Amino acid sequence: MKKKIILGIAVLAVVSQFIPYGKDHTNPPVLSTVKWDSPKTEQLFANACKDCHSNETKWPWYSNIAPVSWLVQHDVEDGREHFNISMIGHQRKNKLDDAAKEVKGGDMPFLPYLITHKEARLGDNETQDLIKGLKATFGE
Repeated sequence: MKKKIILGIAVLAVVSQFIPYGKDHTNPPVLSTVKWDSPKTEQLFANACKDCHSNETKWPWYSNIAPVSWLVQHDVEDGREHFNISMIGHQRKNKLDDAAKEVKGGDMPFLPYLITHKEARLGDNETQDLIKGLKATFGE
């Protein structure tokens, strides 16, 4: 029985690699740029937010392996849909003024992202600087 379960899991793992979702790692063109309030805000945003909230995603190696690739693709698509600095003025749902609220509320950076991206783990002072910078750049 144990062997059948292990074999079944192995077959599912191999078959899942042929599902195309999560493997298209093209980045759409950048249609807008941000005039940041400071280089510090820009750097904090790049470290903690840019992979999901811009069209300049750096796709890690594990984003090619299902089922993790499905989760990464979904998170990037969702992040870009709600707040995308590469599409300001070209996207219906670009909630610029929500950026600082999301960080302040602890909802961003997204916990699974923090697990694999140590540069996105901001200390209290960096978090406060990012919130202040997002407010100064995009408004309240």
